[in-house]
Amino acid sequence: MKQVWKPGTMIYPLPAVLVGCGSSPDDYNLITVAWVGTICTDPAMCYISVRPERHSYELLKKNMEFTINLTSADMARATDWCGVRSGRDYNKFAEMGLTPKRGTQVAAPYVDESPLAIECRVKEIVPLGSHHMFIAEVLCTLADERFMDPETGRFDMRAADLIAYAHGNYYKLGDSIGKFGWSVQKKQPK
Repeated sequence: MKQVWKPGTMIYPLPAVLVGCGSSPDDYNLITVAWVGTICTDPAMCYISVRPERHSYELLKKNMEFTINLTSADMARATDWCGVRSGRDYNKFAEMGLTPKRGTQVAAPYVDESPLAIECRVKEIVPLGSHHMFIAEVLCTLADERFMDPETGRFDMRAADLIAYAHGNYYKLGDSIGKFGWSVQKKQPK
């Protein structure tokens, strides 16, 4: 039997990302976001949802660009800290020992320590209630070469040691249990 709960946001786990915003070192900021995702593959598009009262909201709205930085277990403390401290009061990059790098396609900074950074340009802001959704086009992805599998040339998610957020907690991702299409894949001859 299932319990009936009031409406809520129980779609977990989600990536725990650091969103880089601002257009110059003087106003670079990071905000932790778990309400993030893919919208479309062609063109590549994604979204982040941010509360309007957050310091980063105005930077995002003003510059209409941001970076999404995937986070690793080594970055877990910084990921949490950047979500509970305001950029009005702290230089989050300096406080957490993270290195800001100006984007290759956007003025917003990416986090050099991040295993993977995605540069985005906002197409539309949709007010939805407590959060506004920033719908963005993906301009490019920056993958740390340390996490590239030399045999396949693919990004190794396991080696990157990515973290996820679920209902107030951060988790390390576990072992792969299959790949897309494996359930219908024909068995390979031995």
